[in-house]
Amino acid sequence: MKATFNETPSIESVANGRSQAIWRYVGIAAILAIACILPFGISGYRVSQFSQVLIYAIAILGLNILAGFNGQISLGHGAFYGIGAYTAAVLLDKSAIPYWATVPIAGVFCLGAGFLFGLPVLRLEGPYLALATLTLAVATPRILKFKGFDHWTGGVQGIPLDPPAVPFGLPLNTDRWIYYFCLIWGIALFIVARNLLRGRTGRAIIAIRDHPLAAAAMGVDTALYKSLTFGVSAMYTGIAGALGALLSAYVSPDSCPVFLSIKFLVGSVVGGIRSISGASIGALFLEFTPNFADQLSPAAPDAIFGIILIALMYLMPTGAIGVLEFIGIQLRRVAVARREN
Repeated sequence: MKATFNETPSIESVANGRSQAIWRYVGIAAILAIACILPFGISGYRVSQFSQVLIYAIAILGLNILAGFNGQISLGHGAFYGIGAYTAAVLLDKSAIPYWATVPIAGVFCLGAGFLFGLPVLRLEGPYLALATLTLAVATPRILKFKGFDHWTGGVQGIPLDPPAVPFGLPLNTDRWIYYFCLIWGIALFIVARNLLRGRTGRAIIAIRDHPLAAAAMGVDTALYKSLTFGVSAMYTGIAGALGALLSAYVSPDSCPVFLSIKFLVGSVVGGIRSISGASIGALFLEFTPNFADQLSPAAPDAIFGIILIALMYLMPTGAIGVLEFIGIQLRRVAVARREN
């Protein structure tokens, strides 16, 4: 019996791989260039909307890490958004900490809170885990309204904040500076997520999603990795909450309703729950689709939104990224067929 060996990749296949990588980086550079010049071509209101898109993208990315790459469904991430927002607001209101420093502090605080919450809860799976996290989303606004915490949280009135000052004398107004501030955080967190999920830790996280028993047999501490993943996911959402507080210059218990957690999950599924870049598409959907639905039918915008969502789930079961990847595969096949002919 003859031994078989893996064939050495051909020069053509290597060249195709390099060409795809080059085009991918060109596309990323083009998107970043558009994002950098965007605030100078639109109104201040639209700039605020795109700032909110960046904030949603960070929160959805955190949920994708947990649900898409680790297989743990959470309906409570709106609570961590509120915790991050209130952490930043309380620090700004009660201390002399600069606004830019409150964002990483909020992230670290939510990282710890998410890890501690995940230790007992993430031993649950499926609908039981979803219900446990939903409890957190329901309880958080109630706790923020508790009179015993009024000195810190402002009770039902919330905490008003001063808009962030533009640093270094940059020729930008407040709306544009907040947009760039959110953009910097978004780029950094997307890079961190990409490196995390492509490394050894990412392989362990994905292995727990696909084959938890096999991962445990290979020596992966599934409970620890699940808790760490929950903590990292909460950190992303907490940072998004802190940026949201700076954008709106106000926080209240109504800033993190139960529906916000459902909203993040919708954006995650629409963009592509098992992707990193899909978070941006999901964020665009969350920000602009309700406005589009309101223009189509001012009397029943929620019904129009629901119809659009159902249509997208039917047409794009793997999310928008899945459709784009399918189109890319088909285009590459056509290109290869033309070269062979």
